[in-house]
Amino acid sequence: MPSRVYFTRNIAPENVLKLYEACGLELSGNVAVKLHSGEKGNQNFLPPEFWRPMIEHVHGTVVECNTAYPGSRNTTAAHWQTMRDHGWSDAFTVDIMDEEGPDLQLLIPNGKVIQKNYVGKHLTRYDSLLVLSHFKGHPMGGFGGALKQLSIGVASSHGKAYIHGAGNAKVGFGADHDSFLASMADAASSVAKRFAGKAVYINVMKNLSVDCDCCAVAENPCMADIGIMASLDPIAIDQACVDMVYAATDDPGQKHMLERIESRHGIYTTQTPQGTLSLDPARGNFPLDPFARLSWSRFHAPSACCFLLLRLSLCLLPQLSVKNHKNPRLEAELRRLTSRVF
Repeated sequence: MPSRVYFTRNIAPENVLKLYEACGLELSGNVAVKLHSGEKGNQNFLPPEFWRPMIEHVHGTVVECNTAYPGSRNTTAAHWQTMRDHGWSDAFTVDIMDEEGPDLQLLIPNGKVIQKNYVGKHLTRYDSLLVLSHFKGHPMGGFGGALKQLSIGVASSHGKAYIHGAGNAKVGFGADHDSFLASMADAASSVAKRFAGKAVYINVMKNLSVDCDCCAVAENPCMADIGIMASLDPIAIDQACVDMVYAATDDPGQKHMLERIESRHGIYTTQTPQGTLSLDPARGNFPLDPFARLSWSRFHAPSACCFLLLRLSLCLLPQLSVKNHKNPRLEAELRRLTSRVF
């Protein structure tokens, strides 16, 4: 059975919660909520009020880890100040998971590049995981979504350098680019495995800049808002989001976004020629190698219409709005797929 990705065009806090409920998995116990708290100066990150209904519903704790580059979140003291400045610590319980060591090591015995992942020590406090991603471009990864949150987001400061360095933290941001992307997929698989059957992923395609929320100086959004997606499968949801970018052929900013994704080989994080991966426990085949995916090139040419051969998704949620008056072609694609599950 293919993984399901639920979608609505109507971007509103209450619809985040509706899509979460559509996934059919109620998170229990101590719930870690991984989101992007935003670098100081960034204008595109989604603020606490947008996420409030969802986080309050699961009684979650907002979790973050320190960064590996200079900025407003690279030390615990600076990170806490940013949490206060951006309103996170006023709105929710917050945990900077690597504020004390030693890091927790998650083993990746079948990793393509790295065989261990260094994450915040406090990850052991949590029974389940809610990943709330602001989908957008990224200056290194091409795009940022659920997989980036699972990998770079959950990694400790040292772990971030280790992933960027493809297993050598001293190399940091100087590693071979595809090895970095592969390391990110390896790291994501270790966190997904830890929370197998106890994780929900939500991506919001709003404020679609080519730059990440980690950029203090980021470009303004270049594309119109697209919608919200939810799934139990982080790879399916990220591919579905990229597919939506490919589908937005009438959006004048699409070319700029695709240039960012393709020039950074962004889809490599989710691709391989061997087959199809699902991290959805309902399929009964978890865990699998994080690279067990159909090749992106088999689905898409730069001018291709996105949903032509998509096998991982979509199962659209018919009761939620799929209207897009600015993009009739995308609206037609969504309506065509509303009653189909691939």
